Amino acid sequence: MTVADLVRPSENGLGRLYDAAVVVGGSIVIALCAQVAIGGPVPITGQTFAVLMIAALLGSRRAVLCVLTYLAEGLVGLPVFAHGGAGLSVLFGPRGGYLVGFLAVAYIVGSLAERGWDRKPATTILAMVMGNLGLYVCGLAWLFCLVHIFARPLGGRGVLAIGLYPFLAGDAVKIALAAVLLPAGWKIIRHFGLDTNPPRAVE
Repeated sequence: MTVADLVRPSENGLGRLYDAAVVVGGSIVIALCAQVAIGGPVPITGQTFAVLMIAALLGSRRAVLCVLTYLAEGLVGLPVFAHGGAGLSVLFGPRGGYLVGFLAVAYIVGSLAERGWDRKPATTILAMVMGNLGLYVCGLAWLFCLVHIFARPLGGRGVLAIGLYPFLAGDAVKIALAAVLLPAGWKIIRHFGLDTNPPRAVE
């Protein structure tokens, strides 16, 4: 069970409306956080933290739908990507693998949150690290292919210098922040007796 499940209406019609609202709302949060960006071909943005938190709060299914909605908004021309970007040119550019990788983040972190991994700092950190690994597998693989097809080959170290190393310090801060906020949130929820369905055992 995730935080979003605790407040979801039990009536089917209202429940579906609630799901749609949180999906659209989540996509807007990702878009807003994407505008917190520091230059570079693959900019450092706030959207990774947004996706990590949304995945933990909403669970895998809703989080994946949030990311799909966000990507669809960008593809139809809404300026939701970093620096107000939009369209296929962004998705097929250096950032494309990372944008698609947000789907992996949403699924991995969301699935682990459904098992209660976001309720303790240690497992929260592990879940966030695993989500980031999924992100970098997608992002670096696409970046490697892109530079070898359309630019001078950089080699593995060159790709890592562009697509990994600049982000590690920021990722550590984001993960640490999530490891503080999420367990603290669950502690408050338990204090008020709102957590009526304990999580499945951590696997």
